Amino acid sequence: MRLATYNVEWFDALFDDKGRLKADNAWSARHNVTRQQQAEALGIVFTALDADAILLIEAPDTNTRRSTVRALTSFVEAYDLRTRGIVTGFANDTQQEIALLYDPYVLSARHDPQGGQDSAPPRFDHVYEIDLDIDATKDRVRFSKPPLEVAVETVSGRSLRIIGAHLKSKAPHGARGHDEIMQMSIANRRKQLAQAIWLRRRIEVHLAAGDSLIVMGDLNDGPGLDQYENLFGRSSVEIVAGDGGPPLFDPHASRALASRISAQPTTARFYLPSEKRYLQALLDYVMVSEDLRAHSPKWRIWHPFDDPVCWSTPELREALLAASDHFPVTLDIDL
Repeated sequence: MRLATYNVEWFDALFDDKGRLKADNAWSARHNVTRQQQAEALGIVFTALDADAILLIEAPDTNTRRSTVRALTSFVEAYDLRTRGIVTGFANDTQQEIALLYDPYVLSARHDPQGGQDSAPPRFDHVYEIDLDIDATKDRVRFSKPPLEVAVETVSGRSLRIIGAHLKSKAPHGARGHDEIMQMSIANRRKQLAQAIWLRRRIEVHLAAGDSLIVMGDLNDGPGLDQYENLFGRSSVEIVAGDGGPPLFDPHASRALASRISAQPTTARFYLPSEKRYLQALLDYVMVSEDLRAHSPKWRIWHPFDDPVCWSTPELREALLAASDHFPVTLDIDL
């Protein structure tokens, strides 16, 4: 079985309010890429992935006028993909939903949120009070993008749980001047770490129950990614992966945590106009519980420059660059 996580930059901008794909020559929300170019690039990438289930980060929006399911149904039909099953969770206000596409002939999947208003930890669409420091005052934390919790059963009868997450970005969007940038960066990291703690506490409930668990998505963080990490002592990746508790495993995260000055795997590529160069970062992960490590898992980052097959296949290489500023991560596992 192949599972994938993929952050598609501004996927929502490729659809109208009725969910119809706008594959025309108008500009997409990606720099210097038309909607037709991005849509066709995504069709190539999804076809090449040939995944049994794909977690989409920044999936098309759901609101009073728009529907994630309608848009994704149009996309799947346009490119004749086999992942015709669609699971969505709690809608958010960011125009960037979390959704799961899956092949219904390979597995069944349903949104299955856990917790309640008064339980610890509460359901991801509720508020969680967490004391992040030593001031004995609890911070009220809310997910801007509530994680998607999915109960999965394979055709072979294997049950597992998938949690898809997109943690808050640490970038100080809108800040001006050194002091405001610093203040907003620290506040954003504080909120992101609070979300990571909340997610980790849900993970520990599943691990204690003996559930087979996969946590995947964009954590918007990696060890040593910014200078404010030292203020809090750890990254959200370390928190989610275990940080001394029952572990989740991702080989790319483990490599990055083992040495922060050696060459690192990367899953995203952003242009920095002020420096006129690209920044690469490890932001996307597929973490598995210990029991799943016995099922021959194999991870792959579909990086157009680092993966030999992607690099040597020009159509796929160019499609990966046009489709998004993130690259897919896949897990092949014997289930």
